[in-house]
Amino acid sequence: MSAAVPGGAAGRAAEEEDGLVLLDARLASGAEPVDVVIESGRIAAVGPGSAAAATGRHRHLQLDGRIVIPGLWDNHVHFSQWTLARRRINVESATSAAEAARMVAAAGEGTASPGSPVVGYGFRDALWPDAPSLPLLDAALPGTPVVLLSGDLHSVWLNSAALQRYGYAGATETGLLREEDAFEVVRRLDVVPDDTLDAWAREASAAAAARGVVGVVDLEMTWNLDTWVRRVAGGQRDLRVEFGTYRQHLDRAVSLGLRSGAVVEGTGGLVSVGPFKVITDGSLNTRTAYCVDEYPGGSPEHPRGLLTVPTDDLIDWMAVATRAGLACAVHAIGDEANSLALDAFAATGARGSIEHAQLLTWADVPRFAELGVVASVQPDHALDDRDVADAYWAGRTDRAFVLASLAAAGATLALGSDAPVSPLDPWRTMAAAVWRTRDGLPPWHPEQAISVQAALEASTRITAVQAGAVADLAVLDADPFTASLEEFTAMPVAATLLGGRLTHDAL
Repeated sequence: MSAAVPGGAAGRAAEEEDGLVLLDARLASGAEPVDVVIESGRIAAVGPGSAAAATGRHRHLQLDGRIVIPGLWDNHVHFSQWTLARRRINVESATSAAEAARMVAAAGEGTASPGSPVVGYGFRDALWPDAPSLPLLDAALPGTPVVLLSGDLHSVWLNSAALQRYGYAGATETGLLREEDAFEVVRRLDVVPDDTLDAWAREASAAAAARGVVGVVDLEMTWNLDTWVRRVAGGQRDLRVEFGTYRQHLDRAVSLGLRSGAVVEGTGGLVSVGPFKVITDGSLNTRTAYCVDEYPGGSPEHPRGLLTVPTDDLIDWMAVATRAGLACAVHAIGDEANSLALDAFAATGARGSIEHAQLLTWADVPRFAELGVVASVQPDHALDDRDVADAYWAGRTDRAFVLASLAAAGATLALGSDAPVSPLDPWRTMAAAVWRTRDGLPPWHPEQAISVQAALEASTRITAVQAGAVADLAVLDADPFTASLEEFTAMPVAATLLGGRLTHDAL
């Protein structure tokens, strides 16, 4: 990694832990048990009887043959939004606008703090038989501001009181705002006192650690450097975090000398600089993903979706970021948006990823490997969007979430959740990549499924549990290589270690 980045307020350094020995661990299905010796945050030795060679004072944990794997990463989250979503009304099961409004009415005003709006999340209106409307949401909680966030975060549905509160009165007849207007409302919803949000974030971190998670790439749309320095200083030490930077903060990041991969001082090695993030199109659910072909019955203004950043601007921004030492993470969902994003990588020589890479042309699949661009994909979205894709991308869905084809072409895959769009749970993410189904439905394009091993490799940062590796590990109570879909999704995690320090212990 490159030189450390100043973090402002001094964070509390990670406390030194005594050495640790994991006794009778299995590193693969049917493998003979071995001992894993951990010293100074790294794996010092692995092998039968290695515990006998450990020097100094060590704590011994008997694993009784449990499987040990590298700790898991979620490569795309919006951590503060996920933290807040855990306390909001979940309307993702609503099958109509009327049902979503009834769910809001049933939850009542008691879900909001005094003076705050009632907030829900998770609605997907693309296939609803009725349309969101102002009267419908106004009647749910008369006079109380109500904001519902779509499952893909690219649209919000507000009632009249909320439109007035956020300065959009008269801007929409339905209460729906999309893309940049929606993002602005989301940003303002996220304004919560730091101490409150940080306390909730600690709970969310502990919940992630309980699923074997050791790190996240946080692509929150705010200036996140100070946020994570503050959180670590306040005791949030369950996760490693790579934080992203958006266009509105690019000049600030460059002036501070931020470089992707650099560790932030004062965070005990837990926080490092992530990528420069750009959103270039919308989403499939809102029919704003920018595509080669028109959507059936699409918007007259944007029949192929919405390109939110002109390609020339994208190239200019990526060039600035690349010169400064920042990797680039480009949001592209539609097939045309992905083509243009790959063109920008080719034009700038930037390193980094395309976030989502959801809909692709076959000609673009090999370009990921040729350009060294990581395909950062959220497989659970395939199961959220399958019906929408079948309706609005009919005849082309064989080019959606083409994980197997990308892997066969030599592309590097990185899996994530996009939480709160999907839960921050890599087991659910990986299950979607391996089985391509949930809720008992037939697998959706099973030819694009990848193996359990490939899914794990796309969800971890160390290649194997071996001497010299950082001791970021997960101890499992079931074998992921023989588990059924249901067992895998609910994988029981016995322990999680971050640099050899237990962040979750259910042994």
